Amino acid sequence: MASGRGSAPGTPAGTGPPRCSHWERVFRQSLAVPPHGRRRRVPVVRPAPFCCVLRHLEGAALSQGAEYQLRLSLFDATYHHFFGRTWRSSLRVARAAPSCLAKAVFNETIYFHTSLNHPGIAAVVEVVATTKKEDGSSQHLSCGFGVIPLFGSGPEVKDLATKDRVLKLYHGTPRALLHPRFQEPMEKNKYLTVMEKSHLQYTLKPHQPLEMISHLLPENLPVSGLQNIPGLLPVCGDTSGCLQKPQLMKPVTCYLERLSVCLYPSLEEFEEELLDLLNSDRLLQANAAPDGDGMVVRERRLHVGVHNGLCFVQAPQVAVLVPEAEAARGGCTGVPSSGARGAGQALVLRSRIHLSELVPHPAFGICFQLEYVFCSAGRAGGKALAGSARGEAADMRSVRWALWSPELGAGEADVALPLRGGARRGPCQTLVYRAPPGSRSSCKGKRVESGTVRFRVSTDWEEHVVTAAESQCKHRDELEKPPTPSPSLVALPTTVASPRGPGLSVSQLSVSPPRAGRRSLVPPARGSRCDGGITHLEADLSLPDPGHCAGDQLQALPFTPLQVPIAAVGLQAGRSHTVLSRASLARLHAAGFPEILDRNQEPVEISEPADPASLSLQLEEADPLQGNEIILQFLAFGRDAQGSVEWTWPRTIFLTFQFYRFPPVTTPRLQLVSMEGGPGSGLAVPAQLLVRVNKDGTPSTGLPGLQLKYMVDPAFLRAGEQRWFLRYLAEHSLQVDIWDGDSLLLVGSAAVKLEPLLRQGRGAVRTHHELEVATTEYEPDATVMGQEALRHGALRPLGVHVVVRGHLHLCLANVGHPCEDSPGQLPSPLLSRSRIVPMPDGAANVPAGSWVSLNAASGGRVSRARRLVDVDGELAAVLRSRWPEARVAPPAAPSEAAAARRRKLRRMALVRQQEDAGGGRTPQLTGWPEQRARHARDLQIIDAYREHTKGESISQMLSQAITVTRTVHAVLGTAEFFEFTLKNPYGIQHTVTIEVDHPELSVILDPREWRHFKELTKSVTPVEEEMFHLRDDLRPQVYLRPNETVRIPFKYQTFSADPAVVAAQGPGGLGAGADTAIRSLGKSGAGQTKHIQVSFQVSGGKPIALLRVKVEPQPHVVDQTFRFYHPELTFLKKTIRLPPWHTLPGTPVGMQGGEPEMYVRCSDPDIICETKTMGPGEPQDIFLKVAGGPSPQIKKFFVAIYTDPWLAAPIQIWQFYLHSLQRLDVSCTTGQLTRLSLLLRGTPAPRRVQAFTSHPQELEVDPDGAFLLPANGIQDLYVGVRPRRAGSRFIYLNLVDVESHQLVSSWLLCLACRQPLISKVFEISLPAGGGRGCNKRITYTNPYPSRRLYFLCTNRPDLLQFKEDSFEVAGGEVYTIGLRFAPSQSPAEEEILIHINDHEDKNEETFCVKVLYQ
Repeated sequence: MASGRGSAPGTPAGTGPPRCSHWERVFRQSLAVPPHGRRRRVPVVRPAPFCCVLRHLEGAALSQGAEYQLRLSLFDATYHHFFGRTWRSSLRVARAAPSCLAKAVFNETIYFHTSLNHPGIAAVVEVVATTKKEDGSSQHLSCGFGVIPLFGSGPEVKDLATKDRVLKLYHGTPRALLHPRFQEPMEKNKYLTVMEKSHLQYTLKPHQPLEMISHLLPENLPVSGLQNIPGLLPVCGDTSGCLQKPQLMKPVTCYLERLSVCLYPSLEEFEEELLDLLNSDRLLQANAAPDGDGMVVRERRLHVGVHNGLCFVQAPQVAVLVPEAEAARGGCTGVPSSGARGAGQALVLRSRIHLSELVPHPAFGICFQLEYVFCSAGRAGGKALAGSARGEAADMRSVRWALWSPELGAGEADVALPLRGGARRGPCQTLVYRAPPGSRSSCKGKRVESGTVRFRVSTDWEEHVVTAAESQCKHRDELEKPPTPSPSLVALPTTVASPRGPGLSVSQLSVSPPRAGRRSLVPPARGSRCDGGITHLEADLSLPDPGHCAGDQLQALPFTPLQVPIAAVGLQAGRSHTVLSRASLARLHAAGFPEILDRNQEPVEISEPADPASLSLQLEEADPLQGNEIILQFLAFGRDAQGSVEWTWPRTIFLTFQFYRFPPVTTPRLQLVSMEGGPGSGLAVPAQLLVRVNKDGTPSTGLPGLQLKYMVDPAFLRAGEQRWFLRYLAEHSLQVDIWDGDSLLLVGSAAVKLEPLLRQGRGAVRTHHELEVATTEYEPDATVMGQEALRHGALRPLGVHVVVRGHLHLCLANVGHPCEDSPGQLPSPLLSRSRIVPMPDGAANVPAGSWVSLNAASGGRVSRARRLVDVDGELAAVLRSRWPEARVAPPAAPSEAAAARRRKLRRMALVRQQEDAGGGRTPQLTGWPEQRARHARDLQIIDAYREHTKGESISQMLSQAITVTRTVHAVLGTAEFFEFTLKNPYGIQHTVTIEVDHPELSVILDPREWRHFKELTKSVTPVEEEMFHLRDDLRPQVYLRPNETVRIPFKYQTFSADPAVVAAQGPGGLGAGADTAIRSLGKSGAGQTKHIQVSFQVSGGKPIALLRVKVEPQPHVVDQTFRFYHPELTFLKKTIRLPPWHTLPGTPVGMQGGEPEMYVRCSDPDIICETKTMGPGEPQDIFLKVAGGPSPQIKKFFVAIYTDPWLAAPIQIWQFYLHSLQRLDVSCTTGQLTRLSLLLRGTPAPRRVQAFTSHPQELEVDPDGAFLLPANGIQDLYVGVRPRRAGSRFIYLNLVDVESHQLVSSWLLCLACRQPLISKVFEISLPAGGGRGCNKRITYTNPYPSRRLYFLCTNRPDLLQFKEDSFEVAGGEVYTIGLRFAPSQSPAEEEILIHINDHEDKNEETFCVKVLYQ
């Protein structure tokens, strides 16, 4: 049998004494002290990488010619705790120049990263002097220390400046920081004395490249820049080290097959001895006598991971091992026979393990850890129950481990490794069950007694042999350098991902973390020198924290409790069910709704929706009737027969929705009227007509229903948008929110697919739809385990209930109209315009400036001069200030014809005045010298003004000559791509710097992104690799040869919603904007337009071209709307589960490579919105964290969802509303009335208000009708809560102005309801399937000596009715309670509670009746 290179670790059994491998040397020199135990319980955040450069040490305390050393350690001032590992510099000699202080130059760079972003975390630098003793040995003396703070008052880095800073030094040793009287801050601590005229010069700055190697370098461990990190390529000739610009070594793929574990002397005897020791340990700790209960093995696991001597490269995979006999019964293939392993039993793995992170480096090894899961046998007769781990705490123990370093160049081999145990340091940072007693003398026998692990390995090393050999040679030269330490346990969760390979077992989700001190059966070895991680003078902190155990790892795995996701597909668009009978449908269509007429004024008949598979967009594009008149006709609203009776059927409703890019619509109030003509009773009729309400509140006598028209004419669409609109109709749905017109509470939402609006060559289409109106009820955030919440297909997880409230009847119609000037359609909406912006072509592009341009007959250009006063408002203002008060000031910039007419009128009036004064002879004008002098002064002012503005005017004219304007029609989340043609006008080469004055417009620097947008836009211009160079200020530069022309790619993309687009929508204000008038889709107004300036400058800041981008925002399409009600001034945290990606509208068809990765962006930068990459077949979740405002603020934002990494165009845009409500926590009991009061504050004007609740059967208010709220007054609103079921839930309470129908105040009642104590339980059986009910009787005895009055209530009034709701009984007497059980339509089992309350409505007793409908 061939064996891979494996010493201990990794040497095949029987090859001689173990030798210390390269991995062991790195591992022993990298042990570290973990952070404080309380720090490890804090949620892990993204580590902050640092680069610290220690320049030089200078001061009067330094001695000439003495050798000094710097030592750096990490310190937690909050808990007075050093952690990590001490870094040491090389020895430096202090030298002093004449008349200068002694100085020791170090110039050493230290790198580290930490996730403990707290102001108390700091780096402590100690100055150590080295002297020689008389015997020739070295003596180290502490000269002082300094403290470098890493973080400010928040989680941000303390200072991002890169300049050198001066560190004050204190007398003594860093051990002084451990004194109990040490207090922060340093400057106010009276026990620390500053060393005068001594300091250390250093630099501290963030180092982002360190993030890419965080899986190779543990946290909290300072390392030198010249230190070799396993897994990184060494940099030749670079004094800054391999961490300045780290380069990863290329990994190889490794497969482990036929894996088995043998334990000595046999599996049965080994586990029997282990269980006996565990049971004895349990009884010893409990100080109890043997009770007959024992421990049983629930599961055997094997953790397999790649370790580089410092840390695990990725989280170890977890495989479940089974005994060989059990595997043989299951008929597993690939399991070796007993003969291959020798005599005895073994544990085998049924599948193979795939490791893709292995690197050909001598310090890399594959680690194996054998772990057992135990639980108490209880009363199961010595056998574990199937679900016992879920009901009790399980115990996990590590029993053996091994490590194998692969042999370079080996392709496939069989490997046998000895297992290790006992008080030895291992890579898993856990204490391991002791090895068997040393009964055998030979090394081979001891290794066999510990057990062996065998497997077959197959790798592909050929293409990595050169790289591995080079790195190994480089590594031999640096073996003497101290490698970086091993990871602390808090560093593991940063690299934990979804487990691959065999994955986690089910019991991992149910076990509780074991307590510290109960992990091992033997104590750890003490006094080992290699255990130390922190070293400085007069301090011995070599022992790790006793609470540092592997149990903490389970708290950081992704299977810990998480936010329950909610479904993103709560509305099933297009599910149009016909609930009404034929007679009801006939009455509905005969109610007299407005007729829908086609372009020939003929009625459009109702037709069935066409089959979606037969729809053709090509047929729609070829339709000569390109104009589309979309008609939405809302007819009736009916209650669902199976709906809940806990809420009151509304008297009036109103609707909110948004169609395509049109503004959002809030309809007027519509009253529900039964088809017989009277007001709707809710439960009596299945559907009620929608009738407009007059201003006085009475129903309108006009035609019923509400009709809205949208005119989509290509003349008002952008070029290429017609196809986009047709695609919108084919793939999207319209979501309509239905609100209670009186209480302003959301009744529910409905969605209808817009496919039936495609005419497919017909002149007009009309379809009728009956839609489910459903509401989603969110319970308070529940805690579920990760496996339950992340299971595939869980679109409606725990804590979310979808309740159908009713059915909405509406008609969709599309009437085609001809369009004479229909613009040509381009292949794609992204190709709506030319993507090339040319350079200006010389003088022909010079603007007229102060010239009036006229079109000459010959087609040339003729300009007429204009007065300066007419074109320059500043000069006109200066001259106007000198004109007399009585003179009328001329307009700032009149037209040329009007100015000429005024001049002629003034001259004519002056001539007539002269003729009237002199009898036809021209007299001598009075005041002429003054007027002439005034004109002379004006001419002087004009001349001075011209001289002053001449340079600016010439510069402005020259800038206009090189300026090109580009108009961009921006839509939220959609990237607008174009290229600017830039030409070097000079005969010499230039480096052009591109400056953009707005962050939403950017230059595309990545050639992959450039190529992606060119493929989308079908552009044929070439793509140039490495075209741009980034300056230090991140401004791009491009090199141009003499007279060379290049194309600069630009991308404009905005994620902020325009204020005109984000209009108010919802129940806050009821407008009358929705009527039967035709709504046209116009373009955005000029007030929304913004201008962006792009300058192309050569050396000296001289521009050679200017680009002026004119941005005109356009409204966007909303695919889905979410509404959340949350307590004010708190954070809303929600996880929304995406449906399968191929079901999302707008997703491209036939994508290669399986499921794409999802990307999200939010319109509000203050909202955290992110999605995580999941494994194949796993659902995608979107996480939201929103800060709520004060009540009754409504926050609105949008989330764009992408499937391409360059975020070109979103496939979905979701709209979110966050209603901030006043929170009121109520602790109550089921069936018992809890009373409380709310304080109402009046507004500046008196109002007539009324309180409405979402659950009127459980929440009652006093006063229950309309009442007057005085102006600026205070009034109490009394609330009584009687919940019907236990648990946590939300109830909404609105205070509404009944005259203006405006929301005054709103509350969110958070109920924490507990179940009462049940005193009696009854059980009856009733027939299912309808029929008559059943009468029963129960008795109740008054336990009091006096007469008492009792009230009855139940949690299921729909199934149980009382003969009397109250009764009075004398003391000690018995009363018979009559019960009436309603029939059930289907077989089920129900638990009905009967609450007996006293005269104060407090619960006396509760009976439970279990009803079995058969």
